[in-house]
Amino acid sequence: MFVDRATITIKSGKGGDGSVSFRREPFVPDGGPDGGDGGRGGDVIITADAGMKTLLDFRYKQKYEAGNGEDGKKKNQFGKSGNNCFIKVPVGTLIIDEKTGTPVKDLMKHGDTYLAVRGGKGGKGNVRFKTSVRQAPNFAEAGGAARERRITLELKLIADVGLVGFPNVGKSTLLSVVTGAAPKIADYHFTTLIPNLGVVQYEENSFVMADIPGLIGGAHLGTGLGLDFLKHIERTRLLIHIVDVSGSEGRDPIDDFETINNELMCYSPILSAKPQIVAANKMDIASEAQYTRFKDYVEGKGLMVFPISAPLHQGVSPLIDRVFARLAELPCESDMDYSFYDNQGEPSESEYREISCDKDGSIFVLSGMQLNKVFRSTNFNDYGSLRYLYKYLKKNGAIDELKKIGLTDGDTIRIGSFEFEYIDEG
Repeated sequence: MFVDRATITIKSGKGGDGSVSFRREPFVPDGGPDGGDGGRGGDVIITADAGMKTLLDFRYKQKYEAGNGEDGKKKNQFGKSGNNCFIKVPVGTLIIDEKTGTPVKDLMKHGDTYLAVRGGKGGKGNVRFKTSVRQAPNFAEAGGAARERRITLELKLIADVGLVGFPNVGKSTLLSVVTGAAPKIADYHFTTLIPNLGVVQYEENSFVMADIPGLIGGAHLGTGLGLDFLKHIERTRLLIHIVDVSGSEGRDPIDDFETINNELMCYSPILSAKPQIVAANKMDIASEAQYTRFKDYVEGKGLMVFPISAPLHQGVSPLIDRVFARLAELPCESDMDYSFYDNQGEPSESEYREISCDKDGSIFVLSGMQLNKVFRSTNFNDYGSLRYLYKYLKKNGAIDELKKIGLTDGDTIRIGSFEFEYIDEG
């Protein structure tokens, strides 16, 4: 089964919490704090692997998680970092952030990697908070939260040459003649239901050719197999436009030529701008007048036409000679019209620091990413730690915002699942 699109959920590891610990060995005066830092959470890393051909694996497993970091320990022992999660995808996979719809990475070569989600940082142990004034800090920093993200994987085949044209014009036949590929060939429309790749050997060199399932009018709107496979032409450097010049299907070859080009333009101007070589196929059953009329029209567009009969191997060699010569003139890789925005799933600084102030009945509710970390780091049995939490809320304007929506002395404030009574210091 050929699968070229999948959406998965990925989650990084949570950072380990810092440790609150104090030295208690005998004969060690003024032992002081010795809590170690927590370990870093694991990352989710996506790697392009030439051994994979489809995204079928992601139909059966759709959630991937990295390991959490261990908490810090006493005696200044750091927690172990969480294991990274490595995900292999086929070469040619485009990664799209599902939330924004923005492409974030294009894995074009074997071994290309993308750090999709960063693990949370390990929290600092209480030894890190010791100062000349605060000799015995009774609190530590919580580890960074795990981050979850949904991404879409879209496979676009990487080939030098793409074969385009209406169904049943001979694309699969030509591919089988010039490569070692064995696509299904039959005398009915949409015989080819998945793209087929083959390698064309040319003297001491070679290039990859892709047979794209037949296009029809309206393909850019999803008619036929259009939307499923038009994207696979985007990575090609050159198109061979195959036309049934004999009109054996009852269509006009010139109309066929224009219809396919119009579909390429409507789907993407990049496709319509790609270099084309036109192959006038089924010459063994076409009349000279049919070929001459078609040739004059296409050459009037500035394109070269090669008469061929793929099943009989007639005219194929001159076509391949021209294809190879044209490829030598073109850059090795097509420039993709993507504007990448890569934040590894991390919030912006303003989003991270933002504190939301709401009201649930008579209870005032505070929430925010940085606030949650500060809150989890708070030791509610330590006055200094509680004082730090209040100063954080005051400094970031949360208390003032709550007062604007009616907070007064004695009201209840909720952070997470904890509730507190507010005492106005005046």
